[in-house]
Amino acid sequence: MTLVTTPPARASKTARKGATQPPRQRDPEVTRARILEAAKMEFAKLGLAGARVEAIATRSKANKRMIYHYFGSKEELFVAVLEDAYADIRTAELKLNLDHLSPEDAIVALATHTWNYYLKNPEFMTLVNSENLHKARHLKKSERFKELHHDFISMLQRILDRGVEAGVFRSGVDARQLHITMAAIGYYYLTNRHTSGLIFDIDFMSKEALNARLDFNIETVLRLVRA
Repeated sequence: MTLVTTPPARASKTARKGATQPPRQRDPEVTRARILEAAKMEFAKLGLAGARVEAIATRSKANKRMIYHYFGSKEELFVAVLEDAYADIRTAELKLNLDHLSPEDAIVALATHTWNYYLKNPEFMTLVNSENLHKARHLKKSERFKELHHDFISMLQRILDRGVEAGVFRSGVDARQLHITMAAIGYYYLTNRHTSGLIFDIDFMSKEALNARLDFNIETVLRLVRA
């Protein structure tokens, strides 16, 4: 009877290979970010009620127990998704570094950025719509959400103040009201594009229509603030 044995050199190489490759460890931050991204897509598509943790687990290549470990419940995961969505748009706005631009150019840059952000991140608008259907019940519990907007409103107020000082903007414009208007004139156009397109017989998403709308948005905002 012939015994087959592993050659000593090969066995040694195999042993060394095993010794130099420790077991793969899960990165908690990467896993959490993957779950959040999957949950964002699921909640944006189906809302809080329609979204399923099982689907989020499959999409994120995690498991339900891990999701509950990181976030506690589906509702808490929904809050985390909303917080991240708002944090992303506020961070992007602050990165524009508008303080070095003239007041009018800063307003144009901000209005343009807001419009482009909505176009590139349609899930943001869907998530906001979903939470408004719940009357902001979930975000009312979030301290992080309340803190996200302070710097943005301060930035917008600085632009207005510089414009008044330079004599190009009128005084008394409320930064919060201006922000609401800047967001609304783009937001409404995009969220109602299907029904409005039928009313006006226009392809709201054609390149020409989108460019015309951006021009109109900018002119509208400038008319509100100009002296």
